[in-house]
Amino acid sequence: MIELFNEGGFLMYPIFFSSLLAIAIFFERMFYLRSVKTSTRKFSNRIKDLVRKGNIDFAITACRKTFTPISQIVLAALLRYGSPREEIKEVIEDTSYLEIPVLEKNLPILSTVANIAPLLGLLGTVFGMIKGFQVISAMGVGNPEALAGAISEALLTTAFGLSVAIPTIVAYNYLAHRVERQIREMNSTCLEILDLLSTKQENYEEGVKVNEILSNQ
Repeated sequence: MIELFNEGGFLMYPIFFSSLLAIAIFFERMFYLRSVKTSTRKFSNRIKDLVRKGNIDFAITACRKTFTPISQIVLAALLRYGSPREEIKEVIEDTSYLEIPVLEKNLPILSTVANIAPLLGLLGTVFGMIKGFQVISAMGVGNPEALAGAISEALLTTAFGLSVAIPTIVAYNYLAHRVERQIREMNSTCLEILDLLSTKQENYEEGVKVNEILSNQ
């Protein structure tokens, strides 16, 4: 393998670096998304329970102690408790635009690696073919070993570039799907909490009206 790597020429080094970068990003995002998924479920259940019981202040404190995208979105909604439903919904949407990129962090880099790796391989192929034509122009076709070395360099870079690009594309699509699923879960949680806040506010306003009517009798 090392011999093949050396035969591929200098462009094998950026291809190799691209593969290391892709591996590092994949595992970093995997661990992060897994931890976010676990914490989101526990967090959302806890917050919904607190809101049902009317403990809005405790829910706000819990959000401030948890540093995840969903906690920041829910915190923004809780801080607007008492406002009209549409206003709280708008705050949720605005905060989501700021927090969702946290889930998508480094995915554009992974996509770039998937696009660049085969291009680097193609560039190596071009250099290898140029070297092959130089051998032919200098020595004719009477030196097959030199010509074979140039052709080998051309094919190796393409092979290594594709070997990096293909799994990187698969990894990117998998992570993008995980992010999309996480966003759907977050949206579902936010809608449930929005409904709870609206219901609590409506019940509170009805109670105030009832008390006013009783006090005026």
